[in-house]
Amino acid sequence: MKTSEEYIQSLPEDRKVIIQELRTAINDNIPDGFEETITYGMIGWVVPHSLYPAGYHVSPELPLPFISIASQKNHIALYHMGIYSDDKLLNWFTDEYPKYIKTKLNMGKSCIRFNPKKELPLQLIGELCSKITVDQWINIYERQIN
Repeated sequence: MKTSEEYIQSLPEDRKVIIQELRTAINDNIPDGFEETITYGMIGWVVPHSLYPAGYHVSPELPLPFISIASQKNHIALYHMGIYSDDKLLNWFTDEYPKYIKTKLNMGKSCIRFNPKKELPLQLIGELCSKITVDQWINIYERQIN
């Protein structure tokens, strides 16, 4: 798959709507400079090489990843590297989550898992995506790898 549209069209019908809603919430709120792409077989938002030529330290030929979304076997996943790298942002998100969704937060280090049969907190996700600019993400990232 080369485009987000191709990714979405490859999904089962019930997942297409969910991933498109999630994609829209991110695109409507993510700060300027991040670029939507297909990365690691998922829809992702990255810092392009034009803004951060060093790329991702593990694979410098790849742009610096920030957010990805995917339809997994048993859940919808949102991978947010800012939550993994910034305790203040993580704490904000975990405090806000119960205000939007009554079910328990299902989360790994950078992965927020959502039940595809339940409502997504799209407003909260949009706000989460708006909290870190490209420059802030680069600074957070560089502090983590140095």
